[in-house]
This record gives sequence, C-alpha cells and structure tokens, in this order.
Amino acid sequence: MADPASWPELEAAERERRRELVLPGAAVEARIRAGGGRLPPRLLALPLLQALELSGCGALRELGPGLAAALPALHTLVLRGNGLGPAGLGAPEGPGLGGPLPALRVLDLSGNGLETLPAALGGALDPAGPCAPGGPPAFPQLRSLNLTGNRLRELGPGLARAAPQLQTLLLSGNRLSALPGGLLPPGASGLLPLLSQLEAADNGLQELGSAVANLPALKILDVSNNELSEIPAELADCPKLKEVNFRGNKLKDKRLEKMVNSCQTKSILEYLRVGGRGGGKGKGKPDNFDKEESKRKKRDKRQKKDSGDGEQDKLEEVNKLMIKILHIAENPAPMVVKVSPNIKEVRPYIVCCVVKGMNLKQGNALKRFLSAQIKLHDDICEKRTAATIATHDLQLIKGPLLYDAQPPNELKVMPLGRKEIKAKDLVRQLQLEAEEQRKQKKRQNVSGLHKYLQLLDGKENYPCLVDAEGVVISFPPITNSERTKIRKNTSELFLEVTSGTSLQICKDVMDTLILKMAELNKFTLENKEEESVSDGESDMTSEPVNSNPSQNAEQENSPLTVEQVRVVDMDGNLKVLYPSKTDLTLVSSLLTIIR
Repeated sequence: MADPASWPELEAAERERRRELVLPGAAVEARIRAGGGRLPPRLLALPLLQALELSGCGALRELGPGLAAALPALHTLVLRGNGLGPAGLGAPEGPGLGGPLPALRVLDLSGNGLETLPAALGGALDPAGPCAPGGPPAFPQLRSLNLTGNRLRELGPGLARAAPQLQTLLLSGNRLSALPGGLLPPGASGLLPLLSQLEAADNGLQELGSAVANLPALKILDVSNNELSEIPAELADCPKLKEVNFRGNKLKDKRLEKMVNSCQTKSILEYLRVGGRGGGKGKGKPDNFDKEESKRKKRDKRQKKDSGDGEQDKLEEVNKLMIKILHIAENPAPMVVKVSPNIKEVRPYIVCCVVKGMNLKQGNALKRFLSAQIKLHDDICEKRTAATIATHDLQLIKGPLLYDAQPPNELKVMPLGRKEIKAKDLVRQLQLEAEEQRKQKKRQNVSGLHKYLQLLDGKENYPCLVDAEGVVISFPPITNSERTKIRKNTSELFLEVTSGTSLQICKDVMDTLILKMAELNKFTLENKEEESVSDGESDMTSEPVNSNPSQNAEQENSPLTVEQVRVVDMDGNLKVLYPSKTDLTLVSSLLTIIR
C-alpha cells in the first residue's frame, strides 16, 4: 500500500514551481483514502498553481479546508468523477471550495454526488456569505461550470451573483424539476448576461419557465429527455437563440412535438411566435401557422428582390462565426514544433496552430487584425507579461520548427522593421528607447509595451523559434521576424503563443485569438471593402480582383480552417496538441466548430 504521507508528484511540483498539476485518480486513490478522503495538505503549499485536475478518484469525498485561500491563482479546476457529495463539497454548511476563487475560469464538478451547490457557488443564502447581495462575486472570472451527472434537485439562488460572467452551464443528468428555477429568481433582471449555453438534458424537468427568455445571450438550450408538457411562448423572444433540443419530452401540442423531432430551431421558434404555445394556449392559432409562414416568406422574398440585397442576406446567413478543425491524421504535411530542453528554464510553454482562409486583402482588414493583436497583448496577455502572440506567413516558413534557447550574443534576429541584429544588442537598444520615452513623458517608471523587457533580466539564454533552414522567425516576448511577417496577400498563417507562466494561459490566448480572427473575417465580408495597398504594404505582389461574385462569395464564406500542430520533445514524444478536443471551450458558445 502506498505511504499516505508520500506525495512525490507534489514534491516535484513544488521543486519545479509548476503552474499545472494532473493527479490521475487511480494512482492516488489509496493515498487519498488513507488521508480521510481529502486532498493532501501538501497540495495547499503550491500557491503558484493555476490548473489542477484530479479525476476518477472515488475516495475523494471532500477538498478539505483552505483550498481557495491556498491556491488563489487557480483558473482551471477539474474534479470530474470523484466521490464529492453531500457530506463534503455539496453541503452548504461544509468546507466546500473554501471561499472565493477570483481567477477561476473553468470549474468541472461533473460525475460526483452533489445534492446542492457549494456555498461559494450560491448553494446557501448567508446574508454575510460570499453570495450576499451587494457583495463582490466569489467567481468573477468563471466562464464554464460543468455540473453534469450529479444529484442536484435545485440551483442555489446565489449562483448568478457568484458567477456573473458565466457563459456555459452544464446541468444534464441531475434531478432538477424546474428550469431556470432558482437560477433566475422572480423579478430579477440583468442576471447572467453572458450565458450562451445551457444544457439540462436527462433531469426529469416538469417545468420550463418563461424566465429563461431573460437570458439575453442564450444561443444553445438543451432540455431533451425530460418530462416537459409545454414550451413557453416567450422562448421565441430570445434574441440570439440558435439551437434548441426538446426531443424526448411528451408535449401536449402534438404538432409542436412532431416539429421538435424534425424541424430546425428557426421553424420551431417561428411556430411559437405566430401562435403555437406548446400547451394549447391560443387555441386555433396554430392552424394558421402554415398560412402565416407562407405569407412571411413571400413578403421577405419580395422585399429582398425589391431592395436587391437578397444575395447579401444569403451571405450573412452563411457567414457565421464558423471554424473547421483539420486533424493531424487528415493533414498530409502537418507542421511540427520540436522543443529543446534548453528552453525549460527560460520560457517553457508554447502552443501553435495553422489558420487558413483569413481574408487580409480587403480594405483595412490587415490593419484591423494587427490592431486586434495589440489589444490582446495589452489585455489578456497583460502587456506580454503573461503571454506573447506571434503571427507568421506560413508560406515563408520551412518546417519542422525548433523552440530553443540560445546565448544572447549568438542569437541573431531580424526584428520587424529593422535590420538583422544580435539579440543582446536589440534588447539594449529597446531598453535605451524605453528610458528615453520615460524621460520625455516625465514618468517615474517605464510603461507601455517596453514593460515586457524585464522578463529577460538575468536570463543566460534567450528563447527563439527557428525554422528548418536556421531562420529565427520569433524572439518572444520581444518581436517577430521581418522575414515571415504577414502581408495583405497572406491567407495561411502560422500562430504561436508562448508563456513563462502557464500552458493554459497559452491555450486561453490562442482560443481568444482564433475567435477574434473569425469575427474579423465576418466583419470584412459584411463590409465588402475594396482591395487596396493603402496601408503601406507596397512590397506585396498585386493581384487582380476576382470579378466573379459567386466565386468571391464561395471563398469568403468558407469557414476558417484551423490545422492542428503538435509540439514534441526532441525524442518525438507529444507535449502539446492544439486544438485538442478540450480546447476552444471558453469560446465554443460563440463559434460553430466543425471537428
């Protein structure tokens, strides 16, 4: 039997100052059981930890006190398929999560035995507790909450206050009888303004309340395999609702039940809007549905023909925020990034992918994309101190790539807009420029983008990404290479995100970047700007504008294709694959992902 006091995984995490930790349930089961069904106290001595997963450990009954206070930097907590239940995490009066987790973005408590939510998530209305009205939210950054496969009978009324930024709420496989139930208390407004995905299949729901229409961002609603007899007409008023699933319910309105099993969401919502009420309300009105629908279609068709914008409407309908994932197995020549052991003590984390189909030719599309990059660096990348983005023209790169660390006086780079220079000299130049800027603006400290220069202080080697021909294409967090910079005629991009802090931060930034690219592509299509070289890209090869509108539409309506890129060690062992099945979860509600 394993020594319950021996935790080599935690010793290694503490020694290596890890930000991520995965404890396989089967491997730690005996030690958890010997420790009273709690997390080991030594785990609470890892304050740098940002991502923690312990799944498949039936012996884990409670987390023990002090988790939130000990691990304030946690942004991902996965406790899937354990034994957490009423006596531990699910008891409002119990230790639960131990309090607020201000940085937490993803919380997965699926497959446990929770009967009620933890107090910090609104399971109890303590006037002085973390969910008290007027107080600060316990989980201000929480985006995804997975409670699938528990025994929840109701939702605590404080959940919306505890996690106001929630985007995805998964509740399938519980014992809920009403939805939204306590999630949206009567008379409440403005709660959960970003919630776009709500799943509550296989619960035994007997009531779907009209208050669900008060979720302004709701796009996906799944209440399949329940005991619903009516669907509220107000659901048709949800402004962004795109996908509903009511299958497996015994609805009173048999026509609606038939539509649920065969029609698209748009038709179902239109049926509710013109008179169908799911429970026989407005008797006689559903019979007018076909006639009203026919009139509406003719009217819309006539208006489109008269205004001449029918084709534009068609383009807008097709051009949703959609991306397609191209898997390694489907790619005849996938890009691979090898990671040198030299990088471990310098800037160890890197995530890469290839994006094809980006339209940068039209008007100011390239300028918008570069501006979006700068904004991401300022915001989610925290002035490049948390992570750094680099974008390259894939056609100018020769793979495989090597992520390495080299001495500053040997590493040669060609920075954007500059001549080739040694990395040591470049950093010195930038430091002098930063100091001069500080003096001119009469500031006490260096600010702005120059702030990230301090990340290289004391480093014996500098990080770099090198292609198969020895060309340094990236020197993070300082600069990309002039040799591989993107131009207006670039349509295939190689993206990289690096960090000295966390692999999960790299993935979060890449998720956000891909979402932004999809949004920009849609904006470019909708505004139909003419091609130009007005942004100074005079070195690009001019190409004739395609005069075939249908061909242009076909090209522009194609979804962005995101090709997986493997990051491996020098022996070929996989370190990271992006995007994997678990990636893009934070932005999945805003994208249609074809895998």
